[in-house]
Amino acid sequence: MNRAELLSRYSAGQRDFSNLQLIAVNLKNVNLSGVNFSGSDLRGANLSRCNLTGANLSGVMLTGANLTETNLMYAHLNDVDLTNVNLSHAYLDKAIMPHEKSLISQ
Repeated sequence: MNRAELLSRYSAGQRDFSNLQLIAVNLKNVNLSGVNFSGSDLRGANLSRCNLTGANLSGVMLTGANLTETNLMYAHLNDVDLTNVNLSHAYLDKAIMPHEKSLISQ
């Protein structure tokens, strides 16, 4: 699936985008609140300034992704791979996360 198809389906009301391969997709400045990306591969994706309020990101591969200034309020971040992810100025208030040791690969 590419950016255009994802945004078209989201605009039509679809919220379940689980288990997709969206490697290096550019979703900068996009509102995807309530989206379900669980189990998806978003390695290298540009999600900067994206609204992911209440999103389900459980089990998502985010290695090398850009989440600068991304709104992750109430987002589910269980078993997320945040290796080399840019979270500068990301809004994580009330995000649902496991303990820090299991969240970030050492």
